[in-house]
Amino acid sequence: LVGGALVLAAAAAVVFWPRTVRIDATDRALVARGEPLYRQHCASCHGARLEGQPDWQSRNERGRLPAPPHDDSGHTWHHPDEILFGLTKEGLVPGKYGPPGYVSDMPAFRGALSDEDIAAALSFIQSRWSPEVRRARGEMLRNRSR
Repeated sequence: LVGGALVLAAAAAVVFWPRTVRIDATDRALVARGEPLYRQHCASCHGARLEGQPDWQSRNERGRLPAPPHDDSGHTWHHPDEILFGLTKEGLVPGKYGPPGYVSDMPAFRGALSDEDIAAALSFIQSRWSPEVRRARGEMLRNRSR
């Protein structure tokens, strides 16, 4: 039973987080590649300045949450890279990246963006976080792994 669970977990990790993909907010070439991808595929919902949609923490008339900001004021930085990558690639899958039964307007970018494009767009987003947020995120992620 445990062996089967480990095989499934390893397979899921390969599907959602390819080892060849690297998110790096300090890699200028990767960030430069990610900026136009963000502008083309993400900014229409998450904002040209990563500010998100107005009133993003309140459900709209359809019961869905508007697109959150990806700047320091949002919660994007609270998530590990693997989650951000999977959510971008697969969309907000209820029970995996969102509450069970939750429906989101977040599309899946599998097929529209390569894994490398997704990593570049996420690198661009992370490059816009303040040094304080980057430090807090690093500490938070280190504490999660303990």
